[in-house]
Amino acid sequence: MAQPQDGINERLGDDELRAVLSKLQDDKDKELFGLVCKRWLHLQSIERRKLSARAGPHMLNRLAARFTRLRELDLSQSVSRSFYPGVTDSDLSVIAAAFSSLRLLNLQNCKGITDKGLASLASGIPSLQFLDVSYCRKLTDKGLSSIARGCCDLRALYVVGCRFVTDALLSALSMNCRNLEELSLQGCSNITDSGLTVLVKGCKRLKQLDLNKCSNIGDIGISSISKACSSSLLTLKLLDCYKIGDESIISLAKHCKNLETLIIGGCRELSDESIKQFASACHDSLKNLRMDWCLNVSDASLECIFFFCRKLEVLDVGCCEEVTDAAFQGLGNDGSKLSLKILRVSNCPKITVDGIRKLLKSCEALEYLDVRSCPHVTEVRCQEAGLQFPVGCKVNFSGSLSEPDVLC
Repeated sequence: MAQPQDGINERLGDDELRAVLSKLQDDKDKELFGLVCKRWLHLQSIERRKLSARAGPHMLNRLAARFTRLRELDLSQSVSRSFYPGVTDSDLSVIAAAFSSLRLLNLQNCKGITDKGLASLASGIPSLQFLDVSYCRKLTDKGLSSIARGCCDLRALYVVGCRFVTDALLSALSMNCRNLEELSLQGCSNITDSGLTVLVKGCKRLKQLDLNKCSNIGDIGISSISKACSSSLLTLKLLDCYKIGDESIISLAKHCKNLETLIIGGCRELSDESIKQFASACHDSLKNLRMDWCLNVSDASLECIFFFCRKLEVLDVGCCEEVTDAAFQGLGNDGSKLSLKILRVSNCPKITVDGIRKLLKSCEALEYLDVRSCPHVTEVRCQEAGLQFPVGCKVNFSGSLSEPDVLC
């Protein structure tokens, strides 16, 4: 008589099941793993590292009991689908007590939380490395500084749209968070050059710094950053920082040779001279450059960019009204090709079909071209001229196409 065969649960121990679970890359597959039986569900729960959920003390306590090794918790709220009351300070107290091993916490758009809630997190989760409290409009320096003091291994902090943030937060980060790599201060208009100078006295490892719409910063602050973070800085965003001038860009050219992304749209005081120096200095690293509404930029800047920056993938020169077809005349003369994938030349009235024809000969990888409000580059004229765009390239003639968001 044949002996009964052991089932898979008898043959596989917990270590073997963990090995199987670790091989599953798709989140859906990981969920299906937990549907096999209670044992597999329990194992899946304790091995889970990431979770997105809604708030509420009762629910959070249940989640904490089930997911004991959670490292990443996303409680962010959608602007269009927010729910009441959303995340509260009471919820943050539960998180601080129950999820002490968290490394990442996303609270974006949780408008109900205050400094009191952040103080709870600071005392309860000292291992926190990533915190996003963007658009949590009640927060001030007091709560955020408590995070800086309590979470000294903080690597990334996003406070986009937190209008009460001042230089006091930057001072707290400088004194306590020496490993900070990503900082987003977009829309924090109370930040000044003095704050940035203090920040980089302690935070010298910044890789990504978002200062978009920080209207009170100027050349002194940016020059301090470029000198202190010369070897680490990869991304710098300065959209609509109208006080930024050539001194900032020349300092970046001198010190930050590894910069990959620079956003200077709306910095209207910049001239060709600083852009040319920057393109020459960062030609080995630069991939993304946004300089729309830089009204003094002309063909000289673009010629230099196209000549030196062969790795450039994204370029925005929208509303640079001095740019003409001459900017493209040097392309392809040496037989080389550009890596350009996205180009925006909207509202450049002096560009014609001839310039675009020259561009296309050197940009075989082009995926998106924005020529809106270019009166000499219409769909009809491109067809009449027999222009052949790369296969799959989307050409935006009138605004009917969704725009890539790589240069926000």
